[in-house]
Amino acid sequence: MNRLPAIKRAVILSALVEGNSINSIVRMTGVSKHTVLKLLEDVGCTAAAYHDAYIRDVRCRRVQVDEAWAFCYAKQKNVPPEKQGQFGYGDVWTWAAICADSKLIVSYVVGTRGPETAKLFMDDLAKRVANRIQLTSDGYRVYENAVENAFGCEVDYSMLVKIYGAPLQDDATTRYSPATCIGCRTATISGHPDPAHVSTSFIERQNLSMRMGMRRFTRLTNGFSKKIENHGHAVALHFFHYNFIRIHQTLRVTPAMEAGIADHVWSFEELLTLLDRKALTNVA
Repeated sequence: MNRLPAIKRAVILSALVEGNSINSIVRMTGVSKHTVLKLLEDVGCTAAAYHDAYIRDVRCRRVQVDEAWAFCYAKQKNVPPEKQGQFGYGDVWTWAAICADSKLIVSYVVGTRGPETAKLFMDDLAKRVANRIQLTSDGYRVYENAVENAFGCEVDYSMLVKIYGAPLQDDATTRYSPATCIGCRTATISGHPDPAHVSTSFIERQNLSMRMGMRRFTRLTNGFSKKIENHGHAVALHFFHYNFIRIHQTLRVTPAMEAGIADHVWSFEELLTLLDRKALTNVA
């Protein structure tokens, strides 16, 4: 991997975060599939480690959380009997928390949709914020216990429950279309959340960014993850790119700069420098 020029590696990373599949990157760059996957693994580990080390003591007032579905190896109904129940085969969920002010992704976890992952997610979020926050989630019930265990009474927490109407007809045109939202209701779970800021719009928009920026999340394609490890590496790279490299259109800076965590816009070359320093440290 070290023999591959830095500019070539930067091109590969740029293609990965712009929604290109592994095979398409191989065709565009002439680099072998094994090399692309190895770069994804190395950079994904570096990105995850940097996030864990530096996204801490974040000062934000409002945080929105949600979980996005994907699948690995095969869709849940097609998972072989001998692999049923094993994580990494079938449904995989990415839980993410976004600061509504800076648009920073404060915490993310890849796991199941069960209470164990919810607890892990909320515990991680609680460790990364430096002050009392207003938290909004959807109506998924596993959040209640997870939030209480992680924050206790030191949070203003509310749920936003959307009400969907039944489709007017059951045909091919509505099969892959979302149901129509006909209303919503809010529920205060703890503290005193400001009703004007009970919203999940920013994290739902981030879910769309994930689906557009990672080929593995694109529906109705064969670009899904075949291994859970590669799925996790792609998610780590995506969130590093979103926080530190990509300029947010409304902020005019990166979320990390808006949150006071970074003082400049990162480049892929800078991320690769982190990777190379880590490699040299491991050799030493």
